[in-house]
Amino acid sequence: MDGLDRYGYSLNWASVLLWPLSFLFAAAVRTRRFFYQKGFLKSEGPNAPIIVVGNISVGGAGKTPLVARLVELTRQAGYRPGVIARGYGGQATQWPLRVTADSDPTQVGDEPVMLARRCGCPVAVGPDRVAAARMLAETGECDVLLSDDGLQHYRLRRDLEIAVVDGFRRFGNGACLPAGPLREPPSRLRQVDFVIGNGAARAGEYLMALSGDTAVNLRDPLVSAALSNFRQGPVRAVAGIGDPWRFFNHLRHARLRLVEHPFPDHHPFRAEDLRFSEDLPVLMTEKDAIKCRGFARDNVWYVPVSAQLDPEFEDRWLKRLVALALAKGVHRQADSPSRRPPPEPPPLRGEFDGQETAGNSGVPGQQGPADLRQGATGITVQGKPAGLSDPRRNPGDAGSRSPTVER
Repeated sequence: MDGLDRYGYSLNWASVLLWPLSFLFAAAVRTRRFFYQKGFLKSEGPNAPIIVVGNISVGGAGKTPLVARLVELTRQAGYRPGVIARGYGGQATQWPLRVTADSDPTQVGDEPVMLARRCGCPVAVGPDRVAAARMLAETGECDVLLSDDGLQHYRLRRDLEIAVVDGFRRFGNGACLPAGPLREPPSRLRQVDFVIGNGAARAGEYLMALSGDTAVNLRDPLVSAALSNFRQGPVRAVAGIGDPWRFFNHLRHARLRLVEHPFPDHHPFRAEDLRFSEDLPVLMTEKDAIKCRGFARDNVWYVPVSAQLDPEFEDRWLKRLVALALAKGVHRQADSPSRRPPPEPPPLRGEFDGQETAGNSGVPGQQGPADLRQGATGITVQGKPAGLSDPRRNPGDAGSRSPTVER
């Protein structure tokens, strides 16, 4: 647990001492946003619908899985989506950069490479998201742009804002940096178009559930096994994401016995990080797996997850998207390759697609605006769209003595 988690999600002496700085920080971000709203500072971007998916807290909230799902919905609606991101952790010396499934995550960041593999759409990264957006727009490959993070990157013009909230940690002690975990005050959520609760949703929010009950072998991506088949003994759980405990809880929800190994977000994994004295199975997130492709052993697996969204949110969001596109002269293609699902990425030995974090079960008694509730073994999305896996499904036989693999 890092320093932010130690004091940012509770009221303690450290946060109290830093509270005056938190007020100054909040005043500064409010002033900066005011200048952009009034035109004293200029927002820029290409003439295409731009949707920003972000959050107001530091650390992982589940933005990347949501972006992947929105890319899928955009393509199904007949548009050609593209994704822009900062490329956090990338060590490239020139920006912006195009990202492909084969890009080096040490140069462009781990999450953009995961999105390029999973979504099969153009991806561009750079600290200047305006330049990244223009790079994609100028190619003519995209007519709708989604920004993975960047809610506070006000220089990027946006047509729609979606904020993701961790349904369990929420806003911590409610203070902005450095006394708490917030980049902006909670009042900022009243100004966005949609608020998504990851794992649990309160009034006015739409629920997002992350599901995944299968592990994929790092050395051979064609080999998979149900999580239930790892119940015969303890497993090592490795996570270098914003909230490692969310991934650990996801594995506990599958009734696995864990030896936990949390790492900092965007940790640059090395071979020695996965060398343990006991030869136990190792389970990690997709985000971490993409950085371990060159040195993983046969007993290392990753757990892919997918976002399930409230159908009411999907319907409302698509209507807003269509209206924005028409206003900008962007028309849907009734029958084109963009209407078809993206091709499956080629199986690269040890290289994987992925998302930001894994989900867990919801909070009893909390409901979203569309009668979302927690089921007996996870979150149930009422009226679940076809094609989404049902988190209530039994993932396998708890009595298996060894992981059963599928090819």
